[in-house]
Amino acid sequence: MPSPTHRRSDRRRAGGLTTIELMITIAVVAILMGVGVPSFRYVTNANRTSAEVNGLLGDLQFTRAEAIKEGQTVTACVSQDGQNCTAGDTNWQDGWIVFSDVNNTQKIDNAGDVILRVQKPFTSSDTFTGGNGVSAVTFNREGYASNVPNGSLITLYTTPVNSTWTRCVSITTVGLMATAIYNAPTPGGPCT
Repeated sequence: MPSPTHRRSDRRRAGGLTTIELMITIAVVAILMGVGVPSFRYVTNANRTSAEVNGLLGDLQFTRAEAIKEGQTVTACVSQDGQNCTAGDTNWQDGWIVFSDVNNTQKIDNAGDVILRVQKPFTSSDTFTGGNGVSAVTFNREGYASNVPNGSLITLYTTPVNSTWTRCVSITTVGLMATAIYNAPTPGGPCT
């Protein structure tokens, strides 16, 4: 007669998943992916646009602070090569530089014009367009923006354009800067 422990091992069942258990597991994973992927995409887009807008806003604030500190004009301008201003280019996603603009010409043309910061072009396909033809922002020694129409906007559009992620940097002639949320249903609309 076999021992009781021997009979238990004969009755042991083979391990593994049944087809129904496997299908339920796949369904749960599919539901979680369906919920998680759009949320992840929103977070990555929101973080990227925040970093791009804050990069420009921070450099403009630095430009103003340096103008006040140095007691002379300091300019931030669009620069594709990181060495010179790109005249007439309002595409800030191409990169920009901040420099001491000794003779207030909005270009590096004097031995005293020293580059203080360089921002490389965006790696994303987002566009950062200066309204009112703003391709450079110059602050004088009092901190006033001397070359921008009051309320000028530099608007960041994501690719593809989505108003949820679109942001604006607002600049006033007195040197105040702020980010604004895009609130129009079509590109080119106002920011608030």
